[in-house]
Amino acid sequence: MSTEKRKWWRNCFGPVDRTWPEDTEVEAIDKLEDSLGELDKETVKIRNLISRLELCHHKAERHVELIIQAIGEGKVRKEPGKRPIGEIHPREALTELVIGSMTAWINEEHYDVPPFGIGGIAVQDLFDFLGKRTPLKVWQVGQVCAKLRSFLDPEFRYYEMVEYPDKYEEHAHYRGATINTVIKDKVGGREVKLTLASAIDHLQPCNWNFPSNLITVLRGIGGDLEPEIPFTAHSRNLSLSPSYPRLKEVVNALQAFLADKKPTKDAEQIAAILGQKDPVKEWLVASLSKTLSLQLGL
Repeated sequence: MSTEKRKWWRNCFGPVDRTWPEDTEVEAIDKLEDSLGELDKETVKIRNLISRLELCHHKAERHVELIIQAIGEGKVRKEPGKRPIGEIHPREALTELVIGSMTAWINEEHYDVPPFGIGGIAVQDLFDFLGKRTPLKVWQVGQVCAKLRSFLDPEFRYYEMVEYPDKYEEHAHYRGATINTVIKDKVGGREVKLTLASAIDHLQPCNWNFPSNLITVLRGIGGDLEPEIPFTAHSRNLSLSPSYPRLKEVVNALQAFLADKKPTKDAEQIAAILGQKDPVKEWLVASLSKTLSLQLGL
């Protein structure tokens, strides 16, 4: 495989993952691409949408719908995440509220509590999760704010505590304490260990389970290391997502399209959107189906 082809699969495999080049389905799909010759701009645009798809996103179902629509029409009419200039997404507003409240806690300042709370959670409850202030907790909450700020400001870089120890030489003792704090988490129903540092590093406001993840982190900072709800990030515990059953149905529908099988009642709408199969659609649908399958762990 060429380096360029590998970029198509960047949301499915790590760049140093040694197992993914051995995936025969991926190789077969790349051979389909080779048979198409030079791709037009719209086809490349659609494939890039597939390569940016993240099923842990809270709007993953909608993103998949837009991709299927684009494949059927041969043109991208609406890209995920595109909205009018100046319009603030509810998740951005929620993130700003979290940062504002946590900054107030750090500085021991008054914070005007929104009547609806933060994601349905009272601000005082968030403060209570943290417990009594300590220098370590203040630093850890600052890390939470920095991580969330990186979501709002593309120019602000957050350095993961687990991956970039050299960036924390000045606060090595705080980083060490955060890495050594272990949360008793679950993945697929099995008990696993999750460090507090990793939980903060992977705290993403765009995740479908963000409010719960935030509570896990804040409670972990406060010393409660046995969360009620498993932590979710990327494909971790993705099977708990409300979108999981529907996304599995989409995979079945796409597979039926590729195999020229008569679609089930649930797949009829997707088949109608995709329209008549041709070589380009076959490659794009196969790429989408494989991407969904890999991320869902099917």
